[in-house]
Amino acid sequence: MSVIQTIRDKAAWIIIGAIALALIAFIVQDALQGGGGGLFRGNNTTLGKVNGTSIDVRDFEQRYKMAEENYRAQNYPVNDQLRNQIRESLWNEFVEDALMADEYAKLGIAISDKEVGDILYGANPPQMLRQQFTDSTGVYNAQMAYQAIRSLKKNTPQYNSFWGEFVPALEKSRQREKFTSLLGKSMYVPKWLLEKTNAENSQRSSISYVNVPYSSIPDSSIKVTDEDVKEYVEKYKELYKQENERSLVYVTFDAAPSAADSQAVYNTVAAQKDALAAANTPAEVQNVLATNSSETPFFDGYVLSSRMQMSNADTLRQLADGQMMGPYLDGPNYTLAKMIGRRSMPDSVKCRHILVKIADQQGQTRTDSAAKKLIDSIVTAIKGGASFDSMVVKFSDDAGSKDKGGEYEFTSMQFSNLSKEFAEVIFYGNVGDKKVVKVENASYSGYHYIEVLNQKKFETAYKIAYLSRPVVPSDETVNGASGMAAQFAAESRSLKAFDDNANKKKLNKFPAEVKESDFMIMGLGESREIIRWAFNDAKKGSVAEHPYLVGDKYVVPAVTAVSEKGTMSVEKARPLVEYKIRNNKKAENIIKKIGNAATLEAVAQATGQQVLKADSVVFNSNFIPNVGNELKVLGASFNKEYQAKVSPPIKGEIGVFVIKVDNISAVPNPNFDAKAQQAAMQQQMGTMIGYRAIEIMKKSADIKDNRIKFF
Repeated sequence: MSVIQTIRDKAAWIIIGAIALALIAFIVQDALQGGGGGLFRGNNTTLGKVNGTSIDVRDFEQRYKMAEENYRAQNYPVNDQLRNQIRESLWNEFVEDALMADEYAKLGIAISDKEVGDILYGANPPQMLRQQFTDSTGVYNAQMAYQAIRSLKKNTPQYNSFWGEFVPALEKSRQREKFTSLLGKSMYVPKWLLEKTNAENSQRSSISYVNVPYSSIPDSSIKVTDEDVKEYVEKYKELYKQENERSLVYVTFDAAPSAADSQAVYNTVAAQKDALAAANTPAEVQNVLATNSSETPFFDGYVLSSRMQMSNADTLRQLADGQMMGPYLDGPNYTLAKMIGRRSMPDSVKCRHILVKIADQQGQTRTDSAAKKLIDSIVTAIKGGASFDSMVVKFSDDAGSKDKGGEYEFTSMQFSNLSKEFAEVIFYGNVGDKKVVKVENASYSGYHYIEVLNQKKFETAYKIAYLSRPVVPSDETVNGASGMAAQFAAESRSLKAFDDNANKKKLNKFPAEVKESDFMIMGLGESREIIRWAFNDAKKGSVAEHPYLVGDKYVVPAVTAVSEKGTMSVEKARPLVEYKIRNNKKAENIIKKIGNAATLEAVAQATGQQVLKADSVVFNSNFIPNVGNELKVLGASFNKEYQAKVSPPIKGEIGVFVIKVDNISAVPNPNFDAKAQQAAMQQQMGTMIGYRAIEIMKKSADIKDNRIKFF
């Protein structure tokens, strides 16, 4: 119940803090899936290399298991999506560690023990510590945090998690801050550059022009050969780099629940209506739900009307005590609801307490009889006039509330997080109630002396039992889809057979492009096993030997193309560059047609176009009114040479332009402050460069990623 108990018993703030910090500070996401069986291929345990520094898969796996255990300890659903996030985050963290360790050493960027203390207990503590140790006045209580951390016992999971994961993550984050700040502070913007930029940005131009659009020449008249594509890609090869990629095509066989499956679940739930109706005590209700493996556990408490956000909440509120509703479809489940009861309940309460422990996860503190005797003597002393605050300081085992007189404030949303006996006193009782309750749970056992100080925002609350069962496919449905998919795979041992069978069976074929690092296939979802097959076991034209189960579908994939890391092939690049090459060829034809025309009127006559005007062309804009994003034309619009003569033909994005500058003027900027602009730009550029530097270093580093071989 107390903050200190959380630290000592569950260490929730440590675990959450370590995970959150890793995710935020290192933008991380990925690790190993499952145990080590079959994980290591031969004797190779190198998951990757960063500038020659190896990342060992065993170290990676150890960190992954710790992260997954942390999530499980906090009751997070450890599904494929979360596993992939952990894997990706860990990979990025390992890469950054390997990349930056030498850089930090060269620059002397280190974190001292004194600085660790400042991080934990200073003016800007980690968010997770701030949340846990902010007192009732809203101020971070560094002393409370210090005491809590000091109370962690060595060689316990809590101690190891805090000092082995959380603090090192904080240190790395601070090193990163120092590095990015150091780079950022090195930025300098010359004053003359700002003055020149301001002068240029103030310019305005008016032009006359002729535009001969590329669309005036039919595409069919221009042939683009493979040699043209190859030459263009070689010329601009930096723009047409590619990672290792595979082009897939796949068909699916639906294994989702059928109408018959849905009806069977409905009947199963409906058959329990009498049993749930006959259950009158919480234990009986719990027994019915447990016996029928209800997806929704029984919450033996009341939920405020305003907290009931389900779509049929209004209907549920109208049920009389003991009345049933359903079965009805609630999301993926068929559900029976039974109104157990209702009562008026506050949304927020304020209380104070004194805790006398019997035992906790660190061991037994005192015997039950000794604890009961102590709590009774405390109650007697308070009734006799002793100060509640002094009793808290002297006797309470809840160190987290000692400096607050044992006080806490809770909302109804926290009801289920409290011990049931404690919660019922403060939410179901009345202001002024004083009561001793005994609490026994997985974290501790002991006696609380509780006083209810205040209750606010009363409204009707409802206790409802829900018996729910998910609508899942039957074995018949699953086996049918699986069998058809397996048969299709067996009959489609080539890409041609795959296409023929898909057409014959009238199956939709879905294309997909995947990279080594992908975990999802658009339209399918989590599909890592298919991606691993495509990169590790398949080649161009391969069809999977067996179907893969993805969600509620059996999938049979085939590889249609293989793209290795490097410059794009002609086949891959053609859709991206063909129109550009075609436009270049059209531009040459248009320029020949223009010939030696020396005036806009002559150009217009030679090409069958009109002379047009564009006023208020702005130098620092990317857009010309009625023209579009034509940057070459924009630049030429401020060339004073073209005031005396027309420009040469300009190859634009939509056509060939010839322009003549009619006028160039300037709009003064009286508010321009070079010094203020200099300071603002240096700060802006410093922040941008500082945080982009590490990503730039990653791109320029020699990183070998072998994850596809392991998971």
